[in-house]
Amino acid sequence: MADDTQLPPAIPAATLVLFRDRADGPPDLLIVERARAMVFAGGALVFPGGRIDPEDYALAAIHIGDDEHGAARIAAIRETIEEAGIAVGLAPMPDAAQLTALRSGLHAGEPFGALLAGLGLSLDTAALVPFARWLPAHANMRIFDTLFFLAALPHGAPEPIVDATENSRVFWMSAQRVIDDADAGRATIIFPTRRNLERLAQFASFAAAVDHARSHPVTTVTPWVETRGAETLLCIPEGIGYPVTTEPMSGAMRG
Repeated sequence: MADDTQLPPAIPAATLVLFRDRADGPPDLLIVERARAMVFAGGALVFPGGRIDPEDYALAAIHIGDDEHGAARIAAIRETIEEAGIAVGLAPMPDAAQLTALRSGLHAGEPFGALLAGLGLSLDTAALVPFARWLPAHANMRIFDTLFFLAALPHGAPEPIVDATENSRVFWMSAQRVIDDADAGRATIIFPTRRNLERLAQFASFAAAVDHARSHPVTTVTPWVETRGAETLLCIPEGIGYPVTTEPMSGAMRG
């Protein structure tokens, strides 16, 4: 159940959880730090992503066909290129010059489809595995209806480079280390990101995360406020893959 009324319309969005497996420890995830001036989640650590644009729907209709998540997959691919300079879900893998041209064109506002066609690239959206969907219901300035996808870092991909507009930093870090940094006061994470990091911290590899995702059909998560005894909690449903389902409202940063 929702805890507020008179909600603003939700903005469709997509985000990508990009895995880099390690032989000597848990996988690293690609993390961006939002610029502090940003209205939504300013200063917080998040996964690359953003709103689904009208062209994403048009491209999905032309190139993907019957896939309810098609436009969201394209948005996640596009946003990861824009924000981190890493191309996932494209065939063939763009070389350095193509990637630079693609990212520069996106930053200049050129259509994604035209850029791909001009560079001889096509979409390979099957590389993205649906993981979660979050749709908060609280009276905030912006509410995002966000689909989360998992993907593996392509072989030969470059190191990420921050876009230095919406974000101030981009880096690789394990899910548990991000949580630990937040607990130590070295980082800020919003409620949806924390819950997903806790879920992702369970996996020793990308393959394990994919197996888990495919055994838990995507369920829309809408957190609610609940009082239990003397404590007011922000809650999500049990039984959909999240090991932690409550957080005291006193410490929760809603998103």
